[in-house]
Amino acid sequence: MKKKKRNIYSLFITISVVLSAVIILFFIALGNQQEPQLREYGSSFAVNEIPEEFIPVYQDAAEEYNVSWELLAAIHRVETVFSTMNELESPVGALGHMQFMPCTFVGWNYPGCEGNGSLDIPESELTSVEVIEEYGGYGTDGNGNGRADPYNLEDAVYSTANYLASNGAGSGREEAAIFNYNQADWYVDEVLEYRRAYSEEYVAVELSDEEKKHIN
Repeated sequence: MKKKKRNIYSLFITISVVLSAVIILFFIALGNQQEPQLREYGSSFAVNEIPEEFIPVYQDAAEEYNVSWELLAAIHRVETVFSTMNELESPVGALGHMQFMPCTFVGWNYPGCEGNGSLDIPESELTSVEVIEEYGGYGTDGNGNGRADPYNLEDAVYSTANYLASNGAGSGREEAAIFNYNQADWYVDEVLEYRRAYSEEYVAVELSDEEKKHIN
């Protein structure tokens, strides 16, 4: 009888050890899943990674409009994964590196602008600094070539800085400015998550040639 009890006790100990090991491995795996994912070729970046060639553009635009350069980087990350998406035009009609709706870029007073702002505006007018000024848009000539092009990285980043500053990002209303940029709570949370990661300790990384295909 004692031997039988001893066998049952040994079996209980063995099962407990195995279960404990399984639980420990489960939580280790869960913890690993919550770590920032390493960059995958052509599409994905770790939470705190920023393409090194973009940083001066963010910083110059941020200084010009008195907004956070990390915020510009975060919006770029969320909108187009640092311009590494296959296409820089969304299904709803947002354009370029920073995904402006055409009417927001050229100005909502432009004839025909209504609804979500997805209007087929001729490129000559969409990129015209004079037209944008006339209709009150946020499009900005960031590289000084006389045009404001949402498909040019500098112009797009400067336009975003202009938009954020105009909506209070430089005067204590950063979250409200982000929400105006894309009116969804999840969007605000995601942008702020990246902004915090970049502010705490960003890592500059080099883009591959494939990842640079949209950069001009």
